[in-house]
Amino acid sequence: MAETKQVERPLSPHIQIYRPQLTSITSILTRITGNALIVAAILVVWWLLAAAVSDAYFATANAVMTSWFGDLVMTLSLLGIWYHYLAGLRHLYFDAGHGLDIETAEKLGIACLVGSVVLTVITILIV
Repeated sequence: MAETKQVERPLSPHIQIYRPQLTSITSILTRITGNALIVAAILVVWWLLAAAVSDAYFATANAVMTSWFGDLVMTLSLLGIWYHYLAGLRHLYFDAGHGLDIETAEKLGIACLVGSVVLTVITILIV
């Protein structure tokens, strides 16, 4: 029986040689923003629940939500909502079979990132 020569190569890309692409980063960011929005939703539900329980409890919850920490969380949540929305539209476009080439996918990823920041700033200025 003939012997085969084993080729020395990695079975999968290693961190040292693998460069993350924009498309993989935006995909991971979509998952992160989706999970982060759950945390923001829990804070909003806590705030509403506190309003239903008592004035003292609501004062505590409202102090947290209107502090610098609450402002930061809600602003980042707004950014996450816009990014998640735009990424969802991008994936609907992909599901229709469009924009699947690397160049277009990267342009759409940049559009999601820039668009979410622009829409967040516009929303903050309007509200």
